[in-house]
Amino acid sequence: MYPPGFFICPRFKILVMGKDPAVLFYTSDFISGTLTMTYEQKGKYIILLCLQHQNGTLTEKDMLNICGTYDKDIFDKFINDGDDYYNQRMKDESDRRKAYSESRSKNRLNISKTYDKHMETETETEDENINTIKNNDNIFLDLFNEETGRKFRILDSKTKRQLKARYKEGFTDDDFKKAIKNCMEDEYHKEHPNYLTPEFITRADKLQKYLNAEKELSLKQKMDQW
Repeated sequence: MYPPGFFICPRFKILVMGKDPAVLFYTSDFISGTLTMTYEQKGKYIILLCLQHQNGTLTEKDMLNICGTYDKDIFDKFINDGDDYYNQRMKDESDRRKAYSESRSKNRLNISKTYDKHMETETETEDENINTIKNNDNIFLDLFNEETGRKFRILDSKTKRQLKARYKEGFTDDDFKKAIKNCMEDEYHKEHPNYLTPEFITRADKLQKYLNAEKELSLKQKMDQW
């Protein structure tokens, strides 16, 4: 198997970037952001988001073809840069996913420049490179200790599973670094610094919370994200 978004070009036998079929989609944010929409508007809106993910941006023709006519509630969810339309949240999530895919592919190439085709399989589990996983663990551990001044030497099995899951979801080393810094600035953690551990910050809810801690949004702003 190859890194997300990549495939082998049969003509030139090289690894090339393909269309990424997936993006992180936060269902709770979408529900809260579309509460005042009708079910028909929600259906049109989600199709436009999917179309943007595949094409990068949307034309006015795309917008009108899906909506049928100008719909202020839907059009307000997109930014018009003069030529095209795009939803900022979808753009951010797509960029994050792309950065993750590129960073993972570089790690694989740096760790092993040879690929044993006899080991190629159809399952993600068999595709995982043990050296890559260990490398990710070590990078995170060094990053955590550097930011916190702590001296953790190993990650327990639970933390390793959580870390692996966060990387698969698209989070990057920069995201962890930012979340750790924000967590250290939190008043509660200033008083209880020992609660900040590798296991704590790799939990899905905690990473998301402290990653966004510096930009606490009002309810209306949160609703406008999706």
